[in-house]
Amino acid sequence: MTEARHAALGLHPVLDEHGQPPADLLQRRQIVRRTQIAALVVLLLLGLGAGRTLFVRAANAQVLAATSAEQSRLYVKVAQGRRGAGGGGSALALPGTLQGYVQAPISARAAGYLKRWTHDIGSRVGKGELLAEIDAPEIDQQLGQAVAAREQAAAAVALARSTAARWEGLRQQDVVSQQDLEEKRNAVTQAQANVAAAEANVQRLRQLDGFKRVLAPFAGVVTRRNVDVGDLIDGNRVLFTLAQTDPLRVYVNVPQSYAQLVKPGQVVVVTQPELRGERFAAKVARTAGAIDTATRTLQVEVELPNHDGRLLPGAYVQVSLPLAAGSALLLPTNALMFRAEGTQVAVVDAQGRVALRRVVVGRNHGADFEVLEGVTVADRVVLNPPDAMAEGQAVVIAAPALPASAAGKAPA
Repeated sequence: MTEARHAALGLHPVLDEHGQPPADLLQRRQIVRRTQIAALVVLLLLGLGAGRTLFVRAANAQVLAATSAEQSRLYVKVAQGRRGAGGGGSALALPGTLQGYVQAPISARAAGYLKRWTHDIGSRVGKGELLAEIDAPEIDQQLGQAVAAREQAAAAVALARSTAARWEGLRQQDVVSQQDLEEKRNAVTQAQANVAAAEANVQRLRQLDGFKRVLAPFAGVVTRRNVDVGDLIDGNRVLFTLAQTDPLRVYVNVPQSYAQLVKPGQVVVVTQPELRGERFAAKVARTAGAIDTATRTLQVEVELPNHDGRLLPGAYVQVSLPLAAGSALLLPTNALMFRAEGTQVAVVDAQGRVALRRVVVGRNHGADFEVLEGVTVADRVVLNPPDAMAEGQAVVIAAPALPASAAGKAPA
């Protein structure tokens, strides 16, 4: 085949006249070799990238599986019960209202108009001291009339006696009959009875006249004055309110579960929110001795000394009743679970499984409560159990947190 034919067909001779490949052929071979090397490098990089992706995905899958397994494990904190005998008892705080030891509304027995009053609110008065005077002219007139009626009855007695004496003489002379004499004697007796009735009426009106002076029935403080000069007093209107402020009384209602622990003579502590940091010693004066069926509480009266007068009747106070420590098992309040099956706690066994136990709850001390039945001292009870906790669920007991001071001293 001629060279022209090779040129027409686009074919080149393999070797030149010196027996060497042509320069363009060598250049093409270099380009092909470089292309092959570049392709090999690209394939190698793609292989490395694919391997890295597979490795990262496998590692991420392992991390995800470990994280899921870790998160699926329920960590709980547990606590064990303790006996209340070593707790030293507790205190029951109940609300109450201060009252005067003797407190009474003062009214007037006599009807009339208020003439004057002598003490205003806040005044301290002694027993029998004058509080007010009432002008009652009707009572004065009735008293005068009663005195006149008594004098009239006394005159009738004198006349009846003289008449009976004369008839005694006539009877001795047999001038009058015995029946007439008995009538005259009976007239004397009747007249004497009329005198006694008139005297009783006079005494009644004199006592009523004495009620025009309103006196303090006991020593205390005037806490209210409801009248002024010129007011009409009809006998039903309260003029003053008087209270004895030393000592004071406080009535509190103790729940039935604590009623057996409150005894007369027991020392209690009274606090008032406005007097911060001050505690007033008092004692239980008496109890009602019976449970109120409406509220299931026991009414307790506390006697509180108030020599300096700092505490005022009507103030709101808190009464702290110390309660003797019991021997029941104590558990934290946040271990309780309230469900349809009743009050329960979650106990972790030796295999890390949850067992739900129904408990009988006694007294509640705030942070702790008494367990009468259901658990023992050796049981590990879950604190703050979740609502979804079920019987037989596997849990992991979390290690107790170190105190801040201990954590700061831990080696790095």
